[in-house]
Amino acid sequence: MKQTDIDRINALARKSKSEGLTEEEKEEQAALRRAYIEEYKQSLTSQLNSIVIQEADGSTHPLKRKPKS
Repeated sequence: MKQTDIDRINALARKSKSEGLTEEEKEEQAALRRAYIEEYKQSLTSQLNSIVIQEADGSTHPLKRKPKS
C-alpha cells in the first residue's frame, strides 16, 4: 500500500472524529481499510510461511497451519 493511501486513511479518520464524513467518504474509507487489512494479512502470512521450526535433535520442518475448528 502506498504511503499516500495510508495518509488518506488517517486524514479520513481525523475528519470523521472532528466533523463527520459524507457517504462517499465513508465508502472510500471502508475500501481503503479493506485494502490495508488484506495487504497486512498477506504480509503476515508470508512471514509465517518462512518460519522453520528446529527440533532438539536438529531436524527442521516448516511451521504448520493450525486446523480451523
